[in-house]
Amino acid sequence: MSLKNLETSNITDKDNLENMVNHLKALINQAWTKNAKRSRITKHSKQWWTEECSRSLNNYRTSRSLENWKNFKKVVKNTKRSFFDMKIQEVVNKSCGPWELMNWINKCKLPTIEAIKYDGQPCLSPDSLWGALHATFNTTLHCQVDINVLNEIGYKTTAI
Repeated sequence: MSLKNLETSNITDKDNLENMVNHLKALINQAWTKNAKRSRITKHSKQWWTEECSRSLNNYRTSRSLENWKNFKKVVKNTKRSFFDMKIQEVVNKSCGPWELMNWINKCKLPTIEAIKYDGQPCLSPDSLWGALHATFNTTLHCQVDINVLNEIGYKTTAI
């Protein structure tokens, strides 16, 4: 029996529900056993690795010939290219944007920075940073300004 033929119209009480759920469980278990394959994941596992890569590597390991090594490298290169081309197409088709591809590259390490210093002390808290910026940019806040200097600036005509 398959999942699409599972009869759900006769669920009238708790016993019928339990029987149906157990039957569903058996169907899922059967499908899993039939289709799942055990894979050995290691720190060297790659998503793009295929059976062809494994066969080519085994051929090289058996013979240790330069020709089989070159063949293995060629198979790996072609497999990687087709895998990543397919992944890029998936991103393009989903319209996720190029940032989805950033997980494939090494993360950029930010350069080390030096803290802003004011009066010889580093500003390590928002309060100390505010004090430094306020003291630096507002030092002329209460100074008298001679606005007559603006009269010396000539007017520039604007073209329409």
